[in-house]
Amino acid sequence: MDLFNSALGKNITFVRPAYFIVRGFIGIPNVDYYYIFLLFVYIVSVVGNTTVMALIYLDHNLRTAKYVAVFNLAFVDLLGTTALVPKVIDIFLFNHYYVPYNECLTFLFFCFTCLSMQALNLVALCYDRLVAIMFPLQYQVRVTHKIMLSIVSFFWLFVITAVLITVGLLTRLSFCDSLVINSYFCDHGQIYKLACNDNTPSLIIGNLLIAIILWVPLVIIMSSYVCIGHTLIKISTAHERVKALKTCTAHLSLVAIYFIPILITFTMRANIHPNARIINLSLTSVFPPMLNPIIYVLQTQEIRASLRKLFKIRRQSRVIVK
Repeated sequence: MDLFNSALGKNITFVRPAYFIVRGFIGIPNVDYYYIFLLFVYIVSVVGNTTVMALIYLDHNLRTAKYVAVFNLAFVDLLGTTALVPKVIDIFLFNHYYVPYNECLTFLFFCFTCLSMQALNLVALCYDRLVAIMFPLQYQVRVTHKIMLSIVSFFWLFVITAVLITVGLLTRLSFCDSLVINSYFCDHGQIYKLACNDNTPSLIIGNLLIAIILWVPLVIIMSSYVCIGHTLIKISTAHERVKALKTCTAHLSLVAIYFIPILITFTMRANIHPNARIINLSLTSVFPPMLNPIIYVLQTQEIRASLRKLFKIRRQSRVIVK
């Protein structure tokens, strides 16, 4: 019962600090240049994702069910990096290491929500590729705006609920000793380890979310590509196999960029140096949002065509004005 009383806050007074101290890197000289690099990556990410969202909004040819998930991915990338990078810059370049308690939990909520949604967005895009290759004749029926919006809405509802529970459990903790967070943002794992009362509920929800948000989507995606590969083998000509596989390259690139570094971080956990953990998590948080729009522009024919059409219209309008 003590465990549940601690989690629910029954007959217990919690010691909540006025602030947490976000430490960042330990013992690395000239580390400010790394945060400036993150700022540069953020700017590229904002331009790229805004461009993709604008193209999907302006071009009626891109208003298909698939691009509901692509638009949502760009939106999540934009929201996630905007929640993270400006605050990180404020903390470390302007020496605001003391982050108020409520602000720290809000910071954690937005960062974890967007990081989780990135993984689940890849599942939505995987569903699109799975149906397109395995059931091409049924694609228009199985991948509709209604179905894709339902998938994306369910993911948002699930992630927001899960992260709210996670943050709620943190408010059931007391902090009596150190308030130093050994990370570059208000990191869940680093916060609950500072608690001086029973943090078992936070430990459980942390491990559960890693399994549900990271491992389950990865297993679903890998299983889907096993099925896709089995289908491709049955295609008679090599040219058609390559053509079908090329439609998956953009998605596979996003999966590799997102999952490899973050799984290394959460698998090694205690065995990874705090500085290495910060680099892995920070690059996982900012690199996929920067590369996602670049990959989709370079590897998706519809977006390339839309971009060319937009530039052509702009050139024609300039000629008319002159």
